[in-house]
Formats: sequence, structure tokens, C-alpha cells
Amino acid sequence: MAIVANTYQTYQAIGRREDLSNTIYNIAPSDTPFMSMIGKAKATNTLAEWQTDTLASAASNAHIDGDDYAYTAVTPTVRLGNYTQISRKTVIVSGSQQASNNAGRDSEMAYQLSLNSKMLKKDMELALTGNVAKAVGATGTARKSGGLETWLITNTSRGGGSPAGANPSANSGSTATDAGTKRALTEALLKTVIQSVYTQGGDPTTVMVGPVNKGKISGFDGRSSARQMIAKDAIQGGAHLYSSDFGELKIIPSRISREQSCFVLDPEYWKVAYFRDFKQEEVAKTGDAIKRALLVEYTLISANEKASGIVADCTIT
Repeated sequence: MAIVANTYQTYQAIGRREDLSNTIYNIAPSDTPFMSMIGKAKATNTLAEWQTDTLASAASNAHIDGDDYAYTAVTPTVRLGNYTQISRKTVIVSGSQQASNNAGRDSEMAYQLSLNSKMLKKDMELALTGNVAKAVGATGTARKSGGLETWLITNTSRGGGSPAGANPSANSGSTATDAGTKRALTEALLKTVIQSVYTQGGDPTTVMVGPVNKGKISGFDGRSSARQMIAKDAIQGGAHLYSSDFGELKIIPSRISREQSCFVLDPEYWKVAYFRDFKQEEVAKTGDAIKRALLVEYTLISANEKASGIVADCTIT
């Protein structure tokens, strides 16, 4: 069918508004499972310190009638500490951009601050779960908080071979772990660490693991979902609980912790301690731009590492 002569079409039109959606789509992950599951505390210095203790093993306890008392030597508590780490994000937006009528956000600065606050929390998650040793810092050198992997020395399973995996030198957050020869995560390895945690007095409730090894756990015999009834029109393709001999553990995937590490955790014994809580600072204006800074100072507290464990050096394919 022919177009009638002189029909004014969109191709000739000037001034047509763009069809730009007023929604900004962002699928970048922003979840922080470890930081979300553990508690919070207040640090009062750049070196946050605490004490740990333990009970003696059960022993035979029967005495003669009328016998005099004997006194057991007192074992002192163990003093531990971790340094606070400063993490920050900065935003600068020109005056013109802030004044513009932008699609998807009323205020460019508010939008950028929202994005950067999520990225700041992801950076914190990386530091809290990482294999980075604590550092006191110095002029020109940043302080660092010892990450989760640098505290776990008791309930560990590490790759053998050459090189062989090694625990941190002490329960102090002072040394990163050596990388052992990689091996597949198996149910036997996971069971061994869970049992070790229980034997030491812990009651682990959570397994935190990367996406690849989360998939492997879904194939373990002990996954609780294998024994749960599901709707006839549903497909069961994963596991969210692991039923061990020592209780059920939630299986939590993490996009940020190291894929090669499978953590067995009791979140009650881990805390993030804030020396300076999240805050937004207005930075002095030096030109035609608005400046803001997001800042937080924090550290990881390992109340007692014996309540948790790790299957380290897992393959990631």
C-alpha cells in the first residue's frame, strides 16, 4: 500500500523526545553474606583486643572421704587483637551534571553515593573474608585487618603434595596461609572439618562456599533437600541445608570469599568491630563540583577460632 504524498513521518521530524527508560538496570552483585551473618561490636582503638579461654577436658573426678583439697593451676586467658582498617569511596560530580534532568535518578550525587556505598560494603566483605594478614601500618602504609582465613588454625583441612598447605603460624591474624595443592571438595573432607569443630566445643551452623563448590555440595548425600518432599511440579536442583552427624548447617553461597575455600562457621564467634562507623563527609569545594567521601574504619574479631573451620585448597572448576 502506497504512502499518501506529503505524509509527515518520524524520519523527518525534529525535536522528538528520546525514549529513555527512567529506570537504571544494574545486576552487579552487592550481597555480603559473611558481614551480614556475624555480629557487630565497638572498637575503641586502632588495635581492638579481646580475650579467649577454654575449658579443660573431662577427667575422672572421684575423691577419698575426708581427703584434703588439692588446687589446680589456673591457666591464664589468651589475649588477641586485630588492627582497624580504613576503607573509603569518593565521589565528585560537576555542578552542571548535578543540575541536569537525568533519566533514572533525581540527583546524580545521591545516585553515585548509593552505588559507592554498595561497593564499599563489597570491599569490606573481601577484607573480612580474605587471606590477608593484619598490619600495624606506618607513615605511608595503610593498616590492615587480618581476614577470616588468617585466624583458622585448629579445624583445618589443607591440600597436601608439593606445595603442601600450611596453617597460619598462630591464631593471631598475623600470617596468610600458604597455598596447598588443589583437590576437589568432597563430602568426606567437609565431614572431617565439621566433626573437628564439634570436638573442639563448637556448634557450627553455616557452610559458606563459592558458587562452583556450592554446586558440588548439592551432590553430597548428606544434603537435607534430598530427603525433603517437594511439589510434584518443582525441580530440585540444589541444596540449602547439610544434615551432618552434629546438626544441620545452612549452605550459603558467596561471590566474594575465595572460591578455593569452604568455611564451616559458627557466626556467633565472629564480629565486625567499628572504630568509625559508616559516615558521609562533605569535602571542601575547590571548583565547580560537589565532592563527597564515604568512610568506615573497622576490624574483624575472632572471638574463638576453634568454633569454626575451613576446607582449603579446593579446586575451582
